[in-house]
Amino acid sequence: MRRGTLDPSPAESSASSAPPRSDWTTLRRLVPYLWDYRARMALALIFLVAAKAANVGVPLLLKELVDQLALPAGDPRALVVVPLGLLLGYAGLRFSTTVFTELRELVFAKATHGAARRIALEAFEHLHALSLRFHLDRQTGGMSRDIERGTRALQSLVSYSLYTIVPTLVELGLVLTLLGTRFDLGFVWITLSALLVYGAFTIGVTEWRTRFRREMNELDSKANARAVDALLNYETVKYFNNEAFEARRYDEGLDAYRRAQIKSQGTLSLLNAGQQLVIAASLVAMLWRATGGVVAKELTLGDLVMVNALLIQLYIPLNFLGVLYREIKQSLTDLGRMFGLLEREREVADRPGAPALAVTQGTVRFEQVGFAYHPERPILHGVCLEIPGGKTVAVVGPSGSGKSTLARLLYRFYDLPQGRITIDGQDIREVTQDSLRRAIGIVPQDTVLFNDTIGYNIAYGRPGASPAEVEAAARAAHIHDFIAAQPKGYGTAVGERGLKLSGGEKQRVAIARTLLKNPPILIFDEATSALDSANERAIQAELASAARGKTALVIAHRLSTVVDAHRIVVLQHGRIAEQGTHAELLAQDGVYARMWRLQQQGKGSD
Repeated sequence: MRRGTLDPSPAESSASSAPPRSDWTTLRRLVPYLWDYRARMALALIFLVAAKAANVGVPLLLKELVDQLALPAGDPRALVVVPLGLLLGYAGLRFSTTVFTELRELVFAKATHGAARRIALEAFEHLHALSLRFHLDRQTGGMSRDIERGTRALQSLVSYSLYTIVPTLVELGLVLTLLGTRFDLGFVWITLSALLVYGAFTIGVTEWRTRFRREMNELDSKANARAVDALLNYETVKYFNNEAFEARRYDEGLDAYRRAQIKSQGTLSLLNAGQQLVIAASLVAMLWRATGGVVAKELTLGDLVMVNALLIQLYIPLNFLGVLYREIKQSLTDLGRMFGLLEREREVADRPGAPALAVTQGTVRFEQVGFAYHPERPILHGVCLEIPGGKTVAVVGPSGSGKSTLARLLYRFYDLPQGRITIDGQDIREVTQDSLRRAIGIVPQDTVLFNDTIGYNIAYGRPGASPAEVEAAARAAHIHDFIAAQPKGYGTAVGERGLKLSGGEKQRVAIARTLLKNPPILIFDEATSALDSANERAIQAELASAARGKTALVIAHRLSTVVDAHRIVVLQHGRIAEQGTHAELLAQDGVYARMWRLQQQGKGSD
């Protein structure tokens, strides 16, 4: 992290460090999102039962048809029963099954996609509400993969449960009732025994192999995070000829993921083989009993056909039930990871009933401010600083002295453990973050742009601004001529993180963006550090004009850019060493004077 204010730490996948959630906890967390669509759920269940009733009716129809086919040779009824009964009855039931199934999916589609949209939006908003500390520690690739999988998991979970699991259970209940009423209970006990053994085996093995799936997902997120991180830092990779190094790191992640996949596939094969053994055994027992009944004249040939058809209809979804259970378990795991992000506590949160910030004079005060990013490395020590309304105060000092930390604290990216910051007497912890940040504009040293057009990035300072206002801001930032010279003008794409623009061009876009926002309080954090001397002087004049009548905090390394500030504060080791005007500080012949002489000597040697 720049200026030594933060310790780089190995970032884990956003949710991988969180303890595993129970499936019931995840389901309870999901219920409120679906409860809003309870009417649609009820209607969908009605269509579901209707579809399964029509499906179970098919074997009953086949039994009647087969039994009625036992007619004397030449009986004219056979000509009527076979073509009309078989074609009309079978087609009608099959068509009814399809119609009710499609109606069920159509009715519930709004609930599924609506809940997924709501959760994804909440996750997106919540991530923006988390503190800067969280975002400095997270890895974008792994976190975005968690959100993507979580959103997809919701749709899969609802689809599997409502469209497959519940229909299968309904059909199972109908079949068991039919077997118990039409035949003896032996058929019911065979079916139930097979289901119990099948279910116990499936759940036991699936629970055992869930850890392999979880490990596989974590390795997938880690490999993806490494790839995204390397691509985001494309220039740094090129600067140090580390393409092969990054490829090796990515390949290590892919290889670990491959090994986890193989291990997961091996356990899956074991599960599938065991499931097929249970199903095969139950099929043999059922058909043997039915065949014996036909031979003993206790059952008709139609009964045998019906039992066989019922078993076939149960066999397919029952065989798929194991796959569904595994997918549901995985969906719950993925959904749990996203809920873990949603439940991540906000380090910085508005207090209940917090009012909006009311800016009158714009006076900013730092009162006995102490702060540390890590307890063992304090950054600021009891800093007392006032920026009078409408005045410009510059903060200078060596790297790591805490200059940029002041800007982060004023934006309330962190809450203070010691002291307070006020604007017109209002503690910034007592007002809403939205109103606070609307009142402040910043031109950062490290400018990162959206992968969009120049016009979009400037207009981002005030969404909804007219093209004329965007152009006026660009002119004030001395970048309009450059934009106009491009073939697409303000529609010119800036690339990922603005990499298609030079450092100076990106910084001028950032200046234009802040000028367009036009807030009462301004922060210039090395706002001209990427500009050449000629452009720096021109921009300095524009910044001075933009800051006229506004409260401005200027963080600078080059002292020549702050000589006209109303007051200059020198920070050293997190404490205020000196403060005064440029002339007063030179007269003191202290830290500022030494820094000034060193920079002047550097200019003379250029």
